[in-house]
Amino acid sequence: MSNPVTPSVRSKRKKVWVDYLVEFRWILVVFIVLPMSLTLYILDYLKELKSHLKSYKQRQLEHDENILKVIKRLKKRNPLKDSLICTARKPAVTVGMRNVDYKRARRYEVDLSAFCNILEIDQNRMVAKCEPLVKMGQITRVTVPMNLALAVVPELDDLTVGGLINGSGLEGSSHLYGMFTDTIVAYELILADGRIVRATKDNEYADLFFAIPWSQGTLGLLSCAEIKLIHIKEYMKLTYKPVKGNNIKDLAKRYTDSFTLEFDNHDYDKVPDFVETLVYNRCEAVCMTGKYASKEEANRNWDKVNSIGWWFKPWFYQHAKSALKRGEFVEYIPSREYYHRHTRSYFWEAKLILPFADQWWFRFLLGWMMPPKIPLLKATQFESVRNYYHDMHVLQDLLVPLHKVPDALEWAHHEMEVYPIWLCPHRLYKHPYKTMLYPEPGFEQERRQGDTSYAQMYTDIGLYYSPGPVLRGEVFDGSGAVHRMEQWLIENHGYETQYAVSELSEKDFWKMFNGELYEKCRRKYRAVGNFMSVYYKCKKGRKTEKEIEEAENAKYENAYAELEQPTD
Repeated sequence: MSNPVTPSVRSKRKKVWVDYLVEFRWILVVFIVLPMSLTLYILDYLKELKSHLKSYKQRQLEHDENILKVIKRLKKRNPLKDSLICTARKPAVTVGMRNVDYKRARRYEVDLSAFCNILEIDQNRMVAKCEPLVKMGQITRVTVPMNLALAVVPELDDLTVGGLINGSGLEGSSHLYGMFTDTIVAYELILADGRIVRATKDNEYADLFFAIPWSQGTLGLLSCAEIKLIHIKEYMKLTYKPVKGNNIKDLAKRYTDSFTLEFDNHDYDKVPDFVETLVYNRCEAVCMTGKYASKEEANRNWDKVNSIGWWFKPWFYQHAKSALKRGEFVEYIPSREYYHRHTRSYFWEAKLILPFADQWWFRFLLGWMMPPKIPLLKATQFESVRNYYHDMHVLQDLLVPLHKVPDALEWAHHEMEVYPIWLCPHRLYKHPYKTMLYPEPGFEQERRQGDTSYAQMYTDIGLYYSPGPVLRGEVFDGSGAVHRMEQWLIENHGYETQYAVSELSEKDFWKMFNGELYEKCRRKYRAVGNFMSVYYKCKKGRKTEKEIEEAENAKYENAYAELEQPTD
């Protein structure tokens, strides 16, 4: 394992003019971004309401008509003259920090903006049929009143089905159901030649079904997904357990024990429905476990009901931190409010943009306008500010085997010193095909805590904030830290989520991810020469015309072929 390289004393960093732009950015956010965000939220809600008032038959008819428009657009493309296919979605709309630089270069756009409807909630099959631009907040508004929910509901309201499928997504229920893509029953995909295919895990397109996750839309255009639903209750009974230790490895052990003991004892009735841990510093954390509870149970414990969704309430991560002083306690939170508990503050990122937004007076006066829309935040960034955040800010999710979490946290403390840290366990399944993400070889024999014969337990380590050295005004090499992080992940069978800024070379990218199935599907379904490769989409920096031409003419991704692939 790579050793963290952190100087004992860091030199002070001299402030430049960009620091002042970032420091006073709140003026632009308060007076322009927040009002515009509120307007967009209202317009989105009215749009959802209009869609909801239509019958399932009407929505399906519109869906079919929009499919024909996309096919017509694809048929017009001349592969010899036109560039690679991509969606017409604006770069600023994406949620991650990574610059969508490939859309600033030459491309052949296909408009998918009409694909934003929930087509059907099928209670017989227990699936939600959704178009790719359907948002998590949109789904929960429809399903929760029916006492239904997606098996995995990522926290932020504006995360879309398509983004979570082609990119990555998980939640506090992922220790039971895996990643968001593990809850998909079927994909409807439009291929480069205009063919429409429905891929499931056991039909003729099974290889495509398992290749789509994390492919970033480079195999075809997603037009619909059928997603697993589960029955839920009205409230989440949440237990907050403060954890203190001598070091961060002590906290990691307590986190692991907070949800795996019931697994290992086969006491599945006691396995929590949701698991989440917030690490506040090297010696303090709060472990949270949740079980669904009925409205009747919550009413019997009315003094413990906490509607955290109100605008004036403390931000969730700060409320959870109170357990360090209060001790262990239990609350009943309305299920939908619990699902989106981190939306108002974007976990804790909002404090960097609006340093005073967590204060009681701001929450009371303007909290109802929170959060600012991410697309507007990105659209109002200068290039210099965007580059500043890349160098002086960390927004990364590290997916590591559960048994390596102590080492990963110790490494992250020395290299980045970012707090709070979000810990969310998730299963990584062993599939019939070797997918882009796969468990450690031989994990079935080891049977460590949380593992089963068919899935290895991993953890998402969420690092979202300015590193300690930056907050102290010291020199920090953001690109170097990310590069060392990626090498650590490669050496320890971990993964970096693709929405984040990456320093990976193409060769290292295919060391981290397994591309065997992906490459086969690229060739089989004629994506090569029509859609760019997944590495090309994730690559940092602006794309040149030469790179565009090379990507268009590429027949095979040689960087992957050069690697000696690990065996099962």
